[in-house]
Amino acid sequence: MISQNNTQQASQRKLRMGMIGGGRGAFIGGVHRIAAAFDQQIELVCGAFSSKPQRSIDSGKDFFLPEERCYGSFEEMLEREATLPAEEKMDFVVIVTPNHMHFPAAKAALEAGFHVLSDKPATFDLAQAKELQSIIEATGLLYGLTHNYTGYPMVKQARQLIQDGKLGKVRKIIAEYPQGWLASKIEDSSEAKQAGWRTDPTKSGAAGCVGDIATHAENLIEYVTGTEIKELAADLTTFVEGRMLDDDANILLRFENGAKGILHSSQISVGQENNLSIRVYGESGGLEWHQKDPNSLLFSPAHGPTEIHRTGSDYTSAAAAHASRLPAGHVEGYLGAFANIYKAFTSHLRCVLDGTEPDAFALDYPRINEGIRGMAFIEACVASSNNNTEWVSLDL
Repeated sequence: MISQNNTQQASQRKLRMGMIGGGRGAFIGGVHRIAAAFDQQIELVCGAFSSKPQRSIDSGKDFFLPEERCYGSFEEMLEREATLPAEEKMDFVVIVTPNHMHFPAAKAALEAGFHVLSDKPATFDLAQAKELQSIIEATGLLYGLTHNYTGYPMVKQARQLIQDGKLGKVRKIIAEYPQGWLASKIEDSSEAKQAGWRTDPTKSGAAGCVGDIATHAENLIEYVTGTEIKELAADLTTFVEGRMLDDDANILLRFENGAKGILHSSQISVGQENNLSIRVYGESGGLEWHQKDPNSLLFSPAHGPTEIHRTGSDYTSAAAAHASRLPAGHVEGYLGAFANIYKAFTSHLRCVLDGTEPDAFALDYPRINEGIRGMAFIEACVASSNNNTEWVSLDL
């Protein structure tokens, strides 16, 4: 069961965050720290920032943490933090390691009594994700997953339009996520740390491009449309000679509500820069959103002109308005969207710590169910591609 671990109400102070991973040379750890600091509601108090103890300590010094709160391993951190007085110990831990360490770190943190916010994917494989769900249910602690693209205001606006029936019954869904940064075998360079582990099946998991970015498109589809993928047919390719995992994917989708879809992701599309987009077509309207122009959402009713919905405007939904921080015309970007996941998770956590009821905004973040669906999606894609692109149901 969730237990109160602080003498002072959480609503009267900053929440204390620990971090596993994200030290010197890491990309996503810095993104998480910025996102956590965005609303000035969270304080980084400790960390095990690297699997190398000295690098972890040195990284903690970069963040001006006391040396005694910079740990040589996450096991040491969890053990020591659990013994600290309630007014000092961390409230939750963030996991920003390569994929293969997500499950052991989350499992250990939950079993030590700490709430968890993890980078995606949830685990290394589907079996671990299902086991993690059992641990979360047994401990009663919070678990969040940073599928950050759902944090954009216009993504929430798109979701609300569909929920309000503005598109009618959804018929077709198209999502794309092309990148070009892995068009050559840069993982052979000792300086390409991010490419190294992402293309290593012992660290990344069964898929490369699919696990790294196609899962973002999958999660975005299901969040926006409110319908779930039932089965898929995937054609995964490794174009770069000598690479161990896929770097391109073309996937046909069938949904629970009868809609059909196409999902394309690629890391060898030269010239593309995280060009995530989604298009949804229903009986009475369509919509379109692009991550590279995040403040704009196109809505096209069947019998009227196309509307451009803009972030910060007074006609947006309550969820979109809650996710916006700036006046109209100022870009609500990647870091702000990422921060919205933190904002929701920590709002929920404050309610848990103080024994109050969370509102709908505090509950609007990805959790283990989304993590399981992501892992099931990955494994279905690999299985389909390995069997000549046959149709495969998600194993849920």
